[in-house]
Amino acid sequence: MSAATTRSRTQRTPRTPDRLCAEAVGFARAAAEEAAAPGVVGEHVEVVVEGDRVVTHLFECKELGYRGWRWAVTVARASRAKVVTLDETVLLPGPDALLAPEWVPWSERLRPGDMGPGDLLPTDAEDLRLEPGYSGEDAPPPNSVLSQELAERVEAEDAELAAADAAPAADAVPARGSLAALAEELGMRRARVLSRYGLHTSADRWDEGYGAKTPMAQAAPASCVSCGFLVPIGGSLGQAFGVCANEFGPADGHVVSLAYGCGGHSEAAVMPKPPRPAPPVLDETKVDELPLRPAPDSGSVKAADTDPDEDLGHS
Repeated sequence: MSAATTRSRTQRTPRTPDRLCAEAVGFARAAAEEAAAPGVVGEHVEVVVEGDRVVTHLFECKELGYRGWRWAVTVARASRAKVVTLDETVLLPGPDALLAPEWVPWSERLRPGDMGPGDLLPTDAEDLRLEPGYSGEDAPPPNSVLSQELAERVEAEDAELAAADAAPAADAVPARGSLAALAEELGMRRARVLSRYGLHTSADRWDEGYGAKTPMAQAAPASCVSCGFLVPIGGSLGQAFGVCANEFGPADGHVVSLAYGCGGHSEAAVMPKPPRPAPPVLDETKVDELPLRPAPDSGSVKAADTDPDEDLGHS
């Protein structure tokens, strides 16, 4: 928009409201009470100029739950007419109105842990975290490196599966050595599998929760790669992650980075063997014989056998 156009529009917009339209406060209040209810329309707030002979009267809204809202009644007058007519009546929020938070789609409101029993989380058909798996319907190109024998096996397997459509799904086992069997063994025979983007986002999320940069790992005596409680996982993620199986650790049952660590490392503080006690000085299991009188000496046998009363009588 050029400066000349802006200046011309500013010049056409009246700065003062039309006198008859501005004085039609009672007419505007009656229209607001008709649209709302008696007693809900409050004091007159202001007059807003909308254009030539068009103004809007604003009234306070006293209805509960609409704090700061205002009834807006727009009136107009035709050129050279002396009668003011009603244009529209609406309820609009004011500068300090109580408003509901901005609507956010459910896919952006969803947070980890929000799902409960019985909840269903639909997955978008164009979800970047997933890509089509091997369904067995892709025919090899003419210049494929696959041998003719393997191609014949695939065709024979497709024929067997087509003939066994009426049988239960458990009976439709792919032939050994076929592409379908190999895909099933690798976990690829599903409608969709994790894409490269899905793998990277999962790795970033797991590393953020249980990675080398966490405070627990920074204070750990060793990393999980050397811990006996680490359970390896398969696939490409197994090169950097595992599952903790230490029930006393902070990450029990969680996928942890190999660079993660905690104080529950299996080799962090190996308890020494209990010391073997020394043999007791006093054997309390045996009964020691303690004589009431000391054993007599060989030279004092007679003295011990002599009665002291007899000696006194001889004296």
